[in-house]
Amino acid sequence: MKIKDIMTWNVVTVTSDMPIMEARKIMETHKIRRVPVVDRGKLVGLVTLDRIIGVGPSQATSLSVWEINYLLAKMKVGEIMQKDVVTIDPDASIEQGLSHGLNMKVGIMPVVEKGKVIGVVTTTDFMLKVLNVSLGVGLHGIRLNIANCSQAKNIREIMEIVEKSGLKVIAAHTMPPAEDSPMGFSLQLDTDDVKDLMKQIESKGYKVIIVPK
Repeated sequence: MKIKDIMTWNVVTVTSDMPIMEARKIMETHKIRRVPVVDRGKLVGLVTLDRIIGVGPSQATSLSVWEINYLLAKMKVGEIMQKDVVTIDPDASIEQGLSHGLNMKVGIMPVVEKGKVIGVVTTTDFMLKVLNVSLGVGLHGIRLNIANCSQAKNIREIMEIVEKSGLKVIAAHTMPPAEDSPMGFSLQLDTDDVKDLMKQIESKGYKVIIVPK
């Protein structure tokens, strides 16, 4: 998979000369908290709802409500936006995008192609469209964790048992070692009854547990 497979295409943008209160209204209308700032087709920054809220006056200010509203109405997005923006190419792999975002410690990356913003990808996109799908989160079925099953021959043996059972595999992946447990194998199956399957797997010497969802 590539970034373009999980990114949001219909990206909402604002301009640097837009009043911050107008930008805030746009974000609240679209229920988003971060938007790219684009001038004449070129990415020039990123502004967040938190930044807009953060420019409000402190409780110790001596300004009147009228004066405060007047100043906020005149303030532009370009005055508070983040100018150093981390971007990603639409053809970058999911792994490259996730690694890049983690290394740069950002929760959103505008997707730029030939200098033009064509979308955005966020931490939520990686969670909902990649991790949750890979783990089978929110899908029907039962998840089994099988210990001492990380080698190809072990996984092949397990999958042959599953194939003979006629059950449908929703998700399958290896699991890293945790709490002194060896690396194992996780299977989510589209069924409500895995008793017989567990017995067959356990008869091969594997330890199997049902994972609560």
